[in-house]
Amino acid sequence: MLKDILFLLPEITVLLTAVFVLICEMLRLSRTSLVVAIIGLLLATFLTIPLIGTDTSVFSGTFRVDVLSVWAKLILLPATILSLLLARSELANSYREGSVYALIIMVTLASLILAGVGDIMMLILGILLSGLASFALVAYPRTDASTEAAMKFFVFASVASSVMIFGLTYWFAGTGSTLFFELSQLNDSTGIAVLGLLAVIIGLGYKAGLAPFHFWAPDAYDGAPVSIAAFLSVIPKIGALFAFAQVLKDLPISSHWQLLIAIISVMSMTLGYFAALMQKNIVRLLAYSSIAQAGYFLLAIVAIGSSNLAIQSLIVFGAAYVVMNLGAFSIVMLVGKKLDDFSGFGRKYPYLGVAMVVFLLSLVGIPPLAGFVGKFLLFGAAMDAGFTWLVIIAILNSVLSLAVYLRIIISMYENNESKHPQIHSINSSRLIKTVVHITLAGTIFIGLFAQSLLKSL
Repeated sequence: MLKDILFLLPEITVLLTAVFVLICEMLRLSRTSLVVAIIGLLLATFLTIPLIGTDTSVFSGTFRVDVLSVWAKLILLPATILSLLLARSELANSYREGSVYALIIMVTLASLILAGVGDIMMLILGILLSGLASFALVAYPRTDASTEAAMKFFVFASVASSVMIFGLTYWFAGTGSTLFFELSQLNDSTGIAVLGLLAVIIGLGYKAGLAPFHFWAPDAYDGAPVSIAAFLSVIPKIGALFAFAQVLKDLPISSHWQLLIAIISVMSMTLGYFAALMQKNIVRLLAYSSIAQAGYFLLAIVAIGSSNLAIQSLIVFGAAYVVMNLGAFSIVMLVGKKLDDFSGFGRKYPYLGVAMVVFLLSLVGIPPLAGFVGKFLLFGAAMDAGFTWLVIIAILNSVLSLAVYLRIIISMYENNESKHPQIHSINSSRLIKTVVHITLAGTIFIGLFAQSLLKSL
């Protein structure tokens, strides 16, 4: 028991951090709650480092401490710190500010649970905990748009989660166990395995923002504060996608589920980018972009069990996605949510303009940036698994994505004398600029030194 608890020290630290942040909020110490949150998350990150290279499970196999769950912590905990800085810059001195920090940490905890899930009940716990906190974050502004978005999110999540829970009962009935490593018993029960798989795809597909389970995402991102949209586009998504990998690597019907996942990947990439092309609201554009990027993650998922690159590509692209997506959202916080707000922005603020170009080109997959390295590994993993046709479609969608992101870049550097972007927050929000600096450095660093990262996996 004690040994199991020691393996879970990072998660326990995150949970205690959320509790202490709530206590600070009860005492109306908002600034202190932010400091406590950052210190707690840094401590949890530090406690994770000794776990690198561990491959075991705790509490009778219900939670896995392996390369996926360990690197999920090393990716998501620093990303949560950056999200907290963005939230502070946008929501400082607002009503129950500390509660927002606590909710953000609880979503992160749920995502860490999903990333190491080894049991049906843990999967359900992660989905429900992440959902409940996310609904509250979206509804936080208490405007008509945020309330409507939160209600849509809640209804969609309730249905998807209910279907998932119902479908997972088939796996329990077929194996007599809630543990995922017992799924090998379903070799002779293809029908039961498929029914459970469909349920997992619906439940995790909504959480990851995959098509056709994505309908909540654009409204939720647009209705929530921009900092919360940035957070939701990264943390829960990666947690859900890592959970996909944890579940599917034990499923014995790989030839069946791989094709289904590949089809969802194509739908997410294609629909996401075509919808993004029509957006004039940058937050909604990035929402559809995140749907498309989730489709790219699935190139690693289809290769689980068929390629040694599958897990590595999932982790590297996860790290790349965090820095380039949070970076892009941080620039939006400085500039505005409308495409017209970016008119002439790059000319007036050269450094921030270049930073935005780097983030967008990395999302496309242009070398030598982080997004290129991540996609290159994803393509290699999918080809190893025999899905060359999927890689071709992914490359074509990358070309389409260039058209999406160029709309922003062209607007940033157009010579329009009638436009004089006034960005009042640039001189006042050091926190946002700090996030820009860190994510820009991360986007370039991962692209240039990905080989060193791969050696540690």
